[in-house]
Amino acid sequence: MKKLFLLLFLFVSMPSLAKTETITDVLGRHVTLDLPAKRVVIGFYGEDYMAIGGEKSFDHVVGMSKDIWQKWRPKNWAMYVKKRPSMATLAEVGNVSTQTFSIEKVLSLRPDVVMLAKWQYSALQDQLYRLEDAGIHIVVVDYNAQTIKTHVESTKIIGKLTGQTKRADKIASDYKHDVELVLNRLKKSNLPKPKIYMEYGFTGPQEYGYTFGENMWGKIAMMSGGDNISAPYIKNWGHLNPEQVLAAKPDVVILSGTEFGKNDQSVLMGEGISREVARKRLEGYKQRMGWSTLPAVKNDRIYGVYHYASRSIMDACMFQFIAKALYPSLFSDLNPEKKYLDFYKKYLPVSPTGTFAVSLKK
Repeated sequence: MKKLFLLLFLFVSMPSLAKTETITDVLGRHVTLDLPAKRVVIGFYGEDYMAIGGEKSFDHVVGMSKDIWQKWRPKNWAMYVKKRPSMATLAEVGNVSTQTFSIEKVLSLRPDVVMLAKWQYSALQDQLYRLEDAGIHIVVVDYNAQTIKTHVESTKIIGKLTGQTKRADKIASDYKHDVELVLNRLKKSNLPKPKIYMEYGFTGPQEYGYTFGENMWGKIAMMSGGDNISAPYIKNWGHLNPEQVLAAKPDVVILSGTEFGKNDQSVLMGEGISREVARKRLEGYKQRMGWSTLPAVKNDRIYGVYHYASRSIMDACMFQFIAKALYPSLFSDLNPEKKYLDFYKKYLPVSPTGTFAVSLKK
């Protein structure tokens, strides 16, 4: 009887022991925990987490920095809540960028693991010992860096957290293929680099918005073969003087937008935004003081992109869109916006309708 009891004990215990694994996050930190995680707090990249882990992965999400998604992507958020009403009541843990992130709230949720973006981890580093002292694991991922390496690593990490390693491997492999398609064609063509200027169009043409150096859209622009006029002056994101833009004479202008803006001239892109409205907002930038002299304006090479289609595992299509804007003939066979929407069909439970990438030229 004792031998039988021992065998039963070992049989029951083996699965739990087998779940203990070590993840190496993007900072090279080794985190040993039971996987897949049963109680998770997400600091950033919530949509990526669901895409990689599947909709059921959110059954184990107990808290999230919802403000970033809910406030800045309201129509997108509403689409998910309609599909999955429990997201509306998911615990809010606060926003790191507005200094409202609550360690106390996270502790109260008793998560196994907190997944943070690299920038969040850096901002919270002096406080995170409280979570670790409570036995809560911290895993860091990074899509903001906009490199193939960090995108692939982050995707595989989320695959391990959610128990969806095969799905994650496929998504990571497709991402690498799609970006390398751009890089390889550019390398073979050896064409001169057009000058490109990127701006977040939230403020409208009367006020210069954020531009991007070697981060987010700026990094995508450079990897897509553009000579980013902001890179010599801006490390991550910030403002250029109007004179700097005029003096640089960009050949291509890319304006990012969301589903709402600061005023009635702001760039609008995303869920529920028609192509007619998106183009009308882009057209307004042709009237910005001094811009009539820019090659991009003279040749109608002004484009709109959905701001939140960057720093995501879904942004390979934006590499392709910007590459096509820079080199129309070289990438004429690509349909980046369709690729973006096809990703939703394949990996997410919602189907966006709107404008996510558009040219001023019809």
